[in-house]
Amino acid sequence: MDLETPPPDLYGRPRADRMFARLTAFGDWYPEVLGRPGLRRSPRRAESRPVPPLHLVVTSHQVIAEEVVELRLADPSGGVLPEWQPGARVVLTLPSGLERHYSLCGDPADRHVYRVAVRRIADGGGGSVEIHDDLHVGRRLQVRRPRNGFAFCGEPQVLFLAGGIGVTPLLPMARAAQHARIDWKLIHVGRTAGALPFTEELRALDPNRVEIRTDDVHGVPDAAELLSHAARNAAVYVCGPAPMLGAVQRALDASPAASLHFERFGAAPIVDGRPFAIRLGEDGGTVTVPADRSALDVARDTRPDLAYSCKQGFCGTCVLKVASGTPEHRDRRLTEEERAAGLMLPCVSRAAEGETLVLEV
Repeated sequence: MDLETPPPDLYGRPRADRMFARLTAFGDWYPEVLGRPGLRRSPRRAESRPVPPLHLVVTSHQVIAEEVVELRLADPSGGVLPEWQPGARVVLTLPSGLERHYSLCGDPADRHVYRVAVRRIADGGGGSVEIHDDLHVGRRLQVRRPRNGFAFCGEPQVLFLAGGIGVTPLLPMARAAQHARIDWKLIHVGRTAGALPFTEELRALDPNRVEIRTDDVHGVPDAAELLSHAARNAAVYVCGPAPMLGAVQRALDASPAASLHFERFGAAPIVDGRPFAIRLGEDGGTVTVPADRSALDVARDTRPDLAYSCKQGFCGTCVLKVASGTPEHRDRRLTEEERAAGLMLPCVSRAAEGETLVLEV
């Protein structure tokens, strides 16, 4: 085969076809030009704009369990709210400026109200206390539109495991499963019956599919026993405190279940950390970050005003710039360009053992 002589054109002439020569040249040129800075988007497509937040009003502030309040948020003019699916969260910007994530626990079919439930944590970061004490009816809030990182897939057999306030994303999932005639069961565990929200609402869906267990009556729950209630090849959805999530993960392989979906309400435990150091500003003192603590928590010991929200590396609220040192990025939010520019999420990212990170604050 002659690879040097070009084939004849469409009319049999011994020269390259001009049309295909031009197409080939264009194909070589176009990708290179498209990759140049400022030309990475189609010139016909408008630049994306940030989605504006919602401005909602508190229409109900009700105690629904011990140390748990339910908020109902609506458009002040009565307008329709953006749609959402079970498992979705919203981010509330509180009057103090704190931002906090909460799962929507209402009915997605109700487009005029968002419901969230918040347990009071007296020694937490202050967000839950502010909601309990100050966020009464008539207060207006900025709310980021619903986003879902814990989607319900609607498998044929489902076991829901809820630990305390972790029932909030699972309630709308159970409602969806009931409406879809899915084979489902929900087990809600907690300290006492009075501390568990939404008990009656869950039982109203189907009392034969809901089981309430409390430590004071049934003892501390055992993950393997809880998973034994899953149907063969069922999907398990679990939300609750970190020890419960860890126990369920470890017991999954020996259970009848085939898959696991879970969501955390707090930071995951640090299991592979090594000590390193941080300095807040060039003139700040150097402090050690132990293997089992995050840089954010250590920094807040001396700078409690540092902002944070999810503590899981996906919201971006706690972002800081690294003035010197090399971080180990463990977040799910920053782009490669942002990391190259020195940004870091100290809630999850760390540094090599013995490294010192100087953080701009």
